[in-house]
Amino acid sequence: MFGPKRKVLYAMGLLAIVLCFQPVSAQSDDDNDPGKLFEKGQDAHGKRDFKRAIELYDAAIKLKPEFPEAEFQRANALLASDHPKEAIEGFHRAVALRPNWAMAYATFGRTLAIMRVDDREAETILRRAVDFDPKDIRSLDLVAELRKRAGDLDGALKLIGQATSYGHADSQIWRHRATIELAAGDKNAAMRSIDHALELNPNDNWSRYTRAEMRVDNRDIDGALADLRLFEQGPNVLQAFETILDLAELYARAGKPEDATRILDRLSDADKQRREVIALRAELAGGAESSPETRAALEDLLKTQPQDAALLARLGNAYRRIDPAKSQAYYYRANQIDPRNPRYAVGYAAALIQARKFAEAEPILKHVIATTPDDYTAHANLALALYEMKRFAEAVPEYEWLAKAKPEIAATYFFIATAHDNLGQYRPALDAYEKFLSHANTANNRLEIDKVNLRLPALRAQIKRGEGAKQKRP
Repeated sequence: MFGPKRKVLYAMGLLAIVLCFQPVSAQSDDDNDPGKLFEKGQDAHGKRDFKRAIELYDAAIKLKPEFPEAEFQRANALLASDHPKEAIEGFHRAVALRPNWAMAYATFGRTLAIMRVDDREAETILRRAVDFDPKDIRSLDLVAELRKRAGDLDGALKLIGQATSYGHADSQIWRHRATIELAAGDKNAAMRSIDHALELNPNDNWSRYTRAEMRVDNRDIDGALADLRLFEQGPNVLQAFETILDLAELYARAGKPEDATRILDRLSDADKQRREVIALRAELAGGAESSPETRAALEDLLKTQPQDAALLARLGNAYRRIDPAKSQAYYYRANQIDPRNPRYAVGYAAALIQARKFAEAEPILKHVIATTPDDYTAHANLALALYEMKRFAEAVPEYEWLAKAKPEIAATYFFIATAHDNLGQYRPALDAYEKFLSHANTANNRLEIDKVNLRLPALRAQIKRGEGAKQKRP
């Protein structure tokens, strides 16, 4: 949920809470046998000698079968030594022996939720913890996550709202609130919550990463990059493979392939050969540079993850220039799996355009623009489709939008000029041709420059003679 590989890291964070040694006072006056064995078990537990701790707890329980504290600590030691099934059985016994013990219910419920053994039982146990301690925000937080997993976003929002209503709610709780609000479709509320998380703790790197993700989705690229630069400076953040891969992917989504490549270069030689990395590098190469080996690796990976929309889109990109039909098929599948992702829809439309299926691409691109009006690639592809269909009057506004968004690109003015020229609108055509020449350079635009220079004398003569379509006054 939070930061790179968020569900995994969140689970690990909660597991760390479970595994932390928690001294528990034994409710026994017998200092000679079970009580002292229990204390020795806690000493061993504190030194992380889990095997010895379990032996001592077992001895105490043998002498005193109804010993909930020993059962609880024994379960914690079993969990820490990777015996989850026996740990869960121990937690069951602990709460059965002491049914009003909030801490035991909380730890038991978190364990069930983290292990994904039984979400319904985990929620029942955690709700018991909250019944005994209504301000147990960690249990409230996890019940909210369980409601979210079950698809009950209203219930999740209510619970996380309760958790954040307490003054001791920290940045982690507010971060989780942001992800639930985002899942519920309230982007503004989610941004307010993640901003508050960082106000509470400016050093919370995972909140900063989460905000960067949200900013990329909102096309606030400058803000996202500022967060990512700070995230990189955090202590020990680029140690795990998953974190490095996720950060590289986010830089790629932010339109910074050079940063994505820089992050991937931090991986070990062995990790660089992993299929996920090969897949991302293929996307960063832009398709044109994808090798047969890269495409084969992507297709091997797809066999194990056939419903991975991002992977399908990468294959669509890898085949974009060498096999338009394959590119179209892969992008189509990605778009079917995740129709709300504009990248997949635009990729599919671009593949259709390359196959000269302009009419099929048009409604797809218009839908993308309706939902994400600032998607430059969608506008560029729609402009090209309209132009190729000789619908110049409709193409001109699209190209004008592109020119406003990126005024430094000379080719845009060439298309505006030729569209006006084809419509017989000679004065605006001349203006656009001249603007093209002012932005063009011989290295990139030699052919177009020659065409314009050949056209201009005749065009100026036509204007002088008063020829051309009449322009409507604004």
